[in-house]
Amino acid sequence: MKPPLFRYEAPRTLRDAVAVLASDPDAMVLAGGQSLVPAMNFRVATPSLLVDIQHVEGLKGIAVEGDTIVIKAMTRHRELELHPEVRRANPLIAETMQHVAHVPIRNRGTVVGSLCHADPSAEMPLLFVLLDGALVATGPAGTRHIPAADFFQSFLTTARHQDEIVVEARLPVLPAGAGYAFDEVTRRHGDFALVGIGCVVSLDGNGRAQNVRLAACGISDRPVRLKAAETALTGSLLATNDLAAAARASADAVTQADDMNTSMSYRRRVLSGLLQRLVPIAAGRARGGYRQ
Repeated sequence: MKPPLFRYEAPRTLRDAVAVLASDPDAMVLAGGQSLVPAMNFRVATPSLLVDIQHVEGLKGIAVEGDTIVIKAMTRHRELELHPEVRRANPLIAETMQHVAHVPIRNRGTVVGSLCHADPSAEMPLLFVLLDGALVATGPAGTRHIPAADFFQSFLTTARHQDEIVVEARLPVLPAGAGYAFDEVTRRHGDFALVGIGCVVSLDGNGRAQNVRLAACGISDRPVRLKAAETALTGSLLATNDLAAAARASADAVTQADDMNTSMSYRRRVLSGLLQRLVPIAAGRARGGYRQ
């Protein structure tokens, strides 16, 4: 299929890019194009103007600044996945990104583009919700810092204003001694997740769960924290009965109705199985000080 007709602009400065974007209420930002272009071909997205930001100064690069990982808007998935300093600072990022589509797509697609697309089954939005990441958006009214918990609002819907460009995304460095894990169930490798779970676990000196963070994708209209399961596991020894109780507590987080891919009941079973398998992996890494 072919997209509808559209105009194309490729500004060189952020100021010009914002101005061009704000000039047309039906304009959209083009970064890697791995989500937007297929959406245009299927007429899901019908922009009258594409504002290509790949040549805008200052929108490329990755930096670890203290306890924060800064990811500029034109950073490709593969760049972040293979970045040695990021792997040391937060190895959960690379583990999660291995599940994002396929390598050719990760070579072109951008991290920020995936976040702005906001597919509720995508891995990167889950990661940002899990880790309390944030996004920085610039528009005619200035610059805003938007917590990931507020950014994802519904299916393919975010808190970004139409005339804003997300110029960078930020993730925290993984806390010292924390263990982590991520996995998902898909119909085929590289597909969006039917259910995906990420977790971070810290233990106290007695081996009890001191801090537990869990988030899931594919189960709702946005990535969600599994707060009830976190509460059930905090302070526990993460024994089999503790994990089973947490899995039961997380069942109500599944609100995605039956669809062509699977049913709500299956998603609940998968969520339960993934949670009970991944939390012990994260806890084991916490005990062993594991790093990729």
